[in-house]
Amino acid sequence: MESELSVRDVLTTEYVGVSESDSVLGAVRLMRDERASCVLVVRGTDPVGIMTEWDVLGIVADEREPGETTIGEVMTTPVITVTPDRSLSDVATMMSRQDVRNIVVEEDDDLLGVVTQRDVIAAAGSFQGTVAPSRSTEATLDRDRPVDDTAPLAVESTDEQLLPNGGDEYSTQGVCEACGSLADSLWDANGQLVCSDCRSM
Repeated sequence: MESELSVRDVLTTEYVGVSESDSVLGAVRLMRDERASCVLVVRGTDPVGIMTEWDVLGIVADEREPGETTIGEVMTTPVITVTPDRSLSDVATMMSRQDVRNIVVEEDDDLLGVVTQRDVIAAAGSFQGTVAPSRSTEATLDRDRPVDDTAPLAVESTDEQLLPNGGDEYSTQGVCEACGSLADSLWDANGQLVCSDCRSM
């Protein structure tokens, strides 16, 4: 039986923290510097809100001045929180129902970090990749051959043909470890599974 991943396995412990009085422009610069999709609004150590890329788009659409708008004016509050022992499938369902992409992780009132939609997708792709070959004894990964960085990863089979996205037996779709996007084919480059765009960089 497959063990289920928990929030603790994937949560991002490094997050960008800001205060309600900070400007949206300053927060956006932090998000860009840290390559973060959101900032967590804290009072002391208590999370009181969250500002995401979507909130920033709202400011642009309303033609508001981000340098003169405070985070407190646009943040989403209260934040949705879970404990680190919550299953990843529960969190994915919660994200879908609440229409959110980021959930705060707390334990005994201590802020541990944030789990993002990208974390969930990447974990699901990695977990699927580790268990998928065991579905058939006829197909195996040849791990003894030298890695060819120019060739796409594939599951070898004498009878089965790889069918992308929705094939009967295997899917070659996975998550790029460099950019986090879904890709039909992944390549091994410097020890990472990457999409064709990241491979060419």
